[in-house]
Amino acid sequence: MPPVAAPPPVAAPIDPIFDQGRPPMSPGAGLPAPAVYDATPRAMRQRAASFAAKRYVDMLYVTGLDRATADRHFRPRMVGLPGDLTATPAADGTALRAAVAEGRFRVESDDAARRVTVRWADPGFGPEVVAHAVAHPGYGGILLGPHTAPGFTPASLARPPAAPLWAEGAPAGAGALADAAAAVFAGSPGLYGLFLATPERVLFERYGGFGGPGRVTPSWSMTKSMTATTIARLLHKGWLRSVYDRAPAPLWADPRGVHAAITIDDLLRMRSGLALPVLQADGTVTLGFENSMVYQDAGDAFAAAQRSLVATRPGAVFRYINAGVNVLGAIIRAEIERRGLPYHATLYGLLADRIGMGSFQYSADLAGNMIASGSGFATARDYARLGVLYLQDGVWQGERLLPEGWVDYALSSSHTGTNYAASFRTNQDATFPSLPADTAWAVGASDQRIFILRGANMVAVVANETDFPMDLGALDRFLAVGIGG
Repeated sequence: MPPVAAPPPVAAPIDPIFDQGRPPMSPGAGLPAPAVYDATPRAMRQRAASFAAKRYVDMLYVTGLDRATADRHFRPRMVGLPGDLTATPAADGTALRAAVAEGRFRVESDDAARRVTVRWADPGFGPEVVAHAVAHPGYGGILLGPHTAPGFTPASLARPPAAPLWAEGAPAGAGALADAAAAVFAGSPGLYGLFLATPERVLFERYGGFGGPGRVTPSWSMTKSMTATTIARLLHKGWLRSVYDRAPAPLWADPRGVHAAITIDDLLRMRSGLALPVLQADGTVTLGFENSMVYQDAGDAFAAAQRSLVATRPGAVFRYINAGVNVLGAIIRAEIERRGLPYHATLYGLLADRIGMGSFQYSADLAGNMIASGSGFATARDYARLGVLYLQDGVWQGERLLPEGWVDYALSSSHTGTNYAASFRTNQDATFPSLPADTAWAVGASDQRIFILRGANMVAVVANETDFPMDLGALDRFLAVGIGG
């Protein structure tokens, strides 16, 4: 009788945590420890003070408003808790409003240092809450929170001059278009300006009393569209292969983690499933989908985003959050530095400087990451250049910068019940009823927008102050007149 054959050698030790009936998976770099959102009362007050410091440093030292105008524009805002899959809880601003009214919420500005400090004192609550922010050219307003200095050195950035795309001094226009614009301004007290152009000429340009052609204005989440377009640049250069590949985030390298199921497409289209454990005031822990902590928590935004939990199956559920786009920012930074290139200069060179957006600047976080989800700044004309790149199917001055097919991909909605595309919005639900269905736009908080009017070969920009209302009906009519005129 033949001897019993010895079992074959085991190629790798079997991890008892995993199903032994499947091939063993090689360990990677380890799984990221989850970030926890501290929702205790003092932490929430710190966020409110930090957001105020960020807003003031942006208004004073990035946009360049005087202190009196900044004071008029500022709206005290208490921070809302991360919400569930359907909503974000309303914030109770009673204590904050009382502190402002009684002079216990103070904003100190230092023009020489380009620095703002906010103090919130409440004798019955404990030590005063203090938050700082500072502005550096090219790095926007850097939120420091309770820290006194950033955790990196903002080096000087040499930005190349850009050739003008349109003739300067375009007239504001007259007739029906001017009348329609006047209605937008009349119903939008925070309006910085309106700009409408084809790639060849300006059709209309007008600014409000505190706006101007050289004034950079906040974009908030319009920066998401810049980040998405930078991802397209990496695809075109061959640094990334496909939006349908797993997202190569530095902290998601371990193939055993559920984050490995998230694709770049999931991050672009807000269906990554990322969420956070939320430490409540009573000590309980709940699950929440963050939407603004990157502008309120002074820290490493890219690390925090990657340390989110995966709460829903990747690709299955749409939920608008900032974390996914900051994971894209982490991927962009990793791809730049993996090639031995300087991060900040290369990031600008990939897109903003390549299409002449010389006024555009990101806001850095405490760790020196350029925040990918929002808080960028530019003039109306430079915002419009991004729209022109999309009108021209990703070609700039005869050179293709974006992959063929990218524009259709990025400007096509993919979710039932929402007009969200790949970090742009579409008019598929007739948000602007007078505009064609193929209209798309980049959008930020308080109705900052870059409209891409593909059928009319036009781009429009509307710049508005944060927390000010906009008459969207009048804006719809203005754009309809522009297309029809």
